[in-house]
Parts: sequence; C-alpha cells; structure tokens
Amino acid sequence: MKRSFELLLLFGVGLLLTGTIQAQDSEKKIQMKKLPAAVQQTVREQSKGATIKGFAAEKKAGKTFYEVEMNVKGHTKDLLIDANGTVVEVEEEVALATLPASVKAGLEREAGKSKILKVESITKNDTVVYYEAEIKRRGKVAEIKVGPDGAAINSK
Repeated sequence: MKRSFELLLLFGVGLLLTGTIQAQDSEKKIQMKKLPAAVQQTVREQSKGATIKGFAAEKKAGKTFYEVEMNVKGHTKDLLIDANGTVVEVEEEVALATLPASVKAGLEREAGKSKILKVESITKNDTVVYYEAEIKRRGKVAEIKVGPDGAAINSK
C-alpha cells in the first residue's frame, strides 16, 4: 500500500513538472502596441512592403521572444525577435523550383512518394541553417528537414 502511494505521488509530481515545463515554452497572441519599443522598431523596419498577419510572445528556455507573421509578395515570412529588437530567426517560404539542386534533391528524397506542400528556409545570423518542408504522407501532414547541403536532419 505504501509503495502504491509513493508511485502515485511520483506520478503526480511528474505530471506537475511536465505541465510547468510546457507552460514555460508557450506562445500567446499579442498586439503591436504591447511589444517592447525596440521590437516595434524592428517590426517597422522589417515589414516594409509586407502585410502583417499577427504577433505572438513566446517563452523559450526562460527568455521572451516575439514573433511577427507576415505575407510578403505572396509568400509567408515569420520573424523571431528578442526583447532587444534583434532578429534571431527568419522562416521564409520559398518555391521548390528556386532551391539549390542539392537541397531540392534532398527534400524530394526525404519526401519519397509524399507530396511536398510548402518549403521554408530557416535563417539565423543571416545564414540559412536548414530547410523544412510540409509534406502530405498517408493523408496526414508531416514535416521534413534538410541542411543547406541537402542532407537529412532528424526532426524532433
């Protein structure tokens, strides 16, 4: 009986910790006027000629970041900005046909017979670090990733 109570208690603590960790890495919608001034300035500079779709504040590893979702000349572009106004990541939709041959081949290899729905480049520090594609596999949408050399990157 005591052992069962201990296991139940450990299970409860585990659930509580999992909930706390998930709550720390969360995202919530926010309005432009609620963004820090430095972030607002970066948004104004980076969104020229774009249609802003929305903003979100998110916590990652205890730090707050701000995401702006935009549509630029018919494609999506999302910026992740730190509280100081520095762009830390850019996700931008790209046409499969415009990718370097090695990247296109890598995505097609990873997709197999699945249909590639959308491709995005992920840029950090002005360098593309990987490409991700949404694919339709067995009726469900999944994600695949390849590096700038076209080599597969295992998703989480």
